[in-house]
Amino acid sequence: MKFYQPITRNKEIDLMRGIAILLVLFHHFSLSYSLSTSALNKIFSFNFIKAVVSNGNYGVTMFFAVSGFLITSTTIQRYKMLERVNLAEFYIYRIARIMPCLILAITLISIFNYFQIPIFTNRENSTSFFLSIFSVLTFWHNVLMAKVGWFNYCLNTFWSLSVEEVFYLTFPIACLLLKKIRFIVLFWLTFIIIAPLYRKYYSQDEISSLYGYLSCFDAIAMGCCAAIISQKVKLSRKMKILLQVLASVLFISTFFYSGILANITFGFMLIGLSTCILLIASQTQINSNSMHVSLKTIGWLGKLSYELYLFHIIILALMKTICQPQFLNEYTKVLWLILFLLLSVLSAGIIERLYSQPLNTKLRKLLSYKHQKIVPLTSNAPLSSESRL
Repeated sequence: MKFYQPITRNKEIDLMRGIAILLVLFHHFSLSYSLSTSALNKIFSFNFIKAVVSNGNYGVTMFFAVSGFLITSTTIQRYKMLERVNLAEFYIYRIARIMPCLILAITLISIFNYFQIPIFTNRENSTSFFLSIFSVLTFWHNVLMAKVGWFNYCLNTFWSLSVEEVFYLTFPIACLLLKKIRFIVLFWLTFIIIAPLYRKYYSQDEISSLYGYLSCFDAIAMGCCAAIISQKVKLSRKMKILLQVLASVLFISTFFYSGILANITFGFMLIGLSTCILLIASQTQINSNSMHVSLKTIGWLGKLSYELYLFHIIILALMKTICQPQFLNEYTKVLWLILFLLLSVLSAGIIERLYSQPLNTKLRKLLSYKHQKIVPLTSNAPLSSESRL
């Protein structure tokens, strides 16, 4: 039985995923408890807090770019060339990584729905709970949302899985059919060109412009292209730092320029582009031991990003059931936020260590048995955003 060599973990990529998941967590918490009216505004300006919490969907764009980068890099490392990808193995690894945690999250939501806890049930006159679950598991949940609107507090956050997994259904097929790398890249470039036009066309339809397949594919495709570029270029330390500075300026400028809907056409593209530049720069390694402890902590959250993405919304729903927003003042909102973060991280850490990682390994061994080779769990194995929202 053949084993592939493990890939060394890239802590800078973990840091990016950590930042992305924090943006998502703050965004979702604020949608329920309005952090802009919390005691945080005594430390930060109202406009700063509003921008951070309202533009949290940019965190999902970061996840898309990182995911595209990692899955392309891992495929090249595994098969040497994209056109040699093994279709069955590719889907096996995706199933092993994505489905165990997703099924657990859906099971928990279904149990709370069965006991008719209101926040876990579908909005009246929307769609059936069974169809909601089916759409999540078959990756067209965003399509259902576009048809009936927001209808389930927890399940609706899983729209990004539909986007990501449909893209990855095409990924190995395109590699096998197009064969040459230039044709594969041209295929990805079509998504990069179409996406801004699609978002502009649907700019008056929030769900379609934010969550449609074609409105989001550009970030994943940019991540895939960035992985190809990173294979071709070697950066000096000075060039790495320069690119990081330029990308950070682009990211921050875009993030704070305006609200997402006001910059719907090109905002996501610029966030994806800045993330991809940081990804390319991350391939030039600098001693990570010098990284500040706060950055290491955020990087650790990045390692748990998929579990955090799936289960934080369940924690938040339970907390909202226990305590409605009107019962919290500006100070208790901050304490409630801290509790939310702690519970989310604790649950994600436990699930990752005791459930998802062991089951991922077992599933890969079981499903890969016929191929007589197993790719071990690696630190940078492609994760869903928000790796995963």
